[in-house]
Amino acid sequence: MGKLRPGDTKWMGPGCTRRSCPLQAHLLLLWALLSCSSGVSAQGPGEWTPWGSWSRCSSSCGRGLGVRSRRCIRLPGEHPCWGDSHEYRLCSLPDCPLGAVPFRDLQCALYNGQPVSGLQQTYQWVPFYGAPNQCDLNCLAEGHTFYHSFGRVLDGTPCSPGAQEICVAGRCLSAGCDGLLGSDTREDKCGRCGGANDSCLFVQRLFRDAGTFAGYWNVTLIPKGARHLHVSQQSRNHLALLGTDGRYVFNGNWAISSPGTYAAAGTHVVYTRDAGMREILQATGPTSQDMLLQILLREPNPGIQFEFWLPQELYDPFLTQTQALGWSLRQPQPREVEPEPRVSAPPSTVLPRRTSTPAPDLCPACPDARGRAHRLLHYCGSDFVFQARILGRLRQAQETRYEVLVLLIYKNRFPLRSLEYVWAPGRCPCPPLALHREYLLAARRLVSPDGTKDQLLLPHSGYARPWSPAEDSRVRLAARRCPG
Repeated sequence: MGKLRPGDTKWMGPGCTRRSCPLQAHLLLLWALLSCSSGVSAQGPGEWTPWGSWSRCSSSCGRGLGVRSRRCIRLPGEHPCWGDSHEYRLCSLPDCPLGAVPFRDLQCALYNGQPVSGLQQTYQWVPFYGAPNQCDLNCLAEGHTFYHSFGRVLDGTPCSPGAQEICVAGRCLSAGCDGLLGSDTREDKCGRCGGANDSCLFVQRLFRDAGTFAGYWNVTLIPKGARHLHVSQQSRNHLALLGTDGRYVFNGNWAISSPGTYAAAGTHVVYTRDAGMREILQATGPTSQDMLLQILLREPNPGIQFEFWLPQELYDPFLTQTQALGWSLRQPQPREVEPEPRVSAPPSTVLPRRTSTPAPDLCPACPDARGRAHRLLHYCGSDFVFQARILGRLRQAQETRYEVLVLLIYKNRFPLRSLEYVWAPGRCPCPPLALHREYLLAARRLVSPDGTKDQLLLPHSGYARPWSPAEDSRVRLAARRCPG
């Protein structure tokens, strides 16, 4: 509706003139005067123009921000428009190459050698992160102990190094993996946005195996698809990483590399070493190909801790590879090798060739160990009672090792991981556990005096029952009847 002017026919209804419809004109004028005197606007809120196009991403690599805007058009007396004049969205680009200058560093560097108000000379500026507002461009004078604030950082600047939050209009907003600003949604360890870590498995191990001579020793295979890799050790030894092409990423060929960030297997590997001889290797992943973690041995190995997350569908191939290479998954035990005695014989004597006869795979029947008294005895005397799925089995001469996925814990005197090994005495343990089935297990902790063994032991004729709702009720009843 245009402006109202005296004499304009828009003041009157259709077919009316000034003389023919004087009453209608006077009523309309009276309504306008009453509206003005009572403070009521003659118009509603203003109207937005259409959204403009999205701007280019604020960064040329990594994570950045795009913005679009609109204007509020309102006449005198109209209310402001409802809503925001700017809208932001995240833009994800390929990772920045190694050595790329961070966005905040670039903004501080714009003032290098430039006169600054209130300062007597020019300086070289680097970011300063100790100021209260993370979204101010606080820059430290290089070589000096003071910093200067140059106003706000540009939109899309990370709030701090490595942070998920970014600065928007002077405020630090969380940037969720769903692409929304202000969202707290994060990727889980499996790489799923908003996931619950249920599509991958956690692999964790303390590696103590190593020989007695100096050189490179295999620690573990880091498979394709591994995420959130973390390796640590503290000794005069050095971690080394070998690619599938036979080339070392760092610390190869008896040459010690400098700490830093290395590109390997489609991810960035951060290698640190401090004055206390502690080494840490970290990578977010996922890895695009297999890698081999080694240790360059110079003194006895005190232990190497490593962990990573692996998609469930890649776990069985990884386990097959490690077993084929002769590496256990976690918590290796000392290898007891009994050398064959040498037989001295005359040169003319020909010793017959020894042929090994494989032991039959048949196992005798286990004794019946059922009943409430048996359940109560093992529940009360055990260190762990838990529900588990059997993932793997390795039969040896003196014991059987089960790899299990812990699903539900009823009792644990010591911490339990999601993936554990459970040992049972003998090659034919009682009761036997079938692969891919779920059981209720009661186990004890066995630690050797020298600390080289730390096992979950399933006693012979112990408590191992296929899991069922009825068995769940029985074991909970046993928990209430244990003394103390």
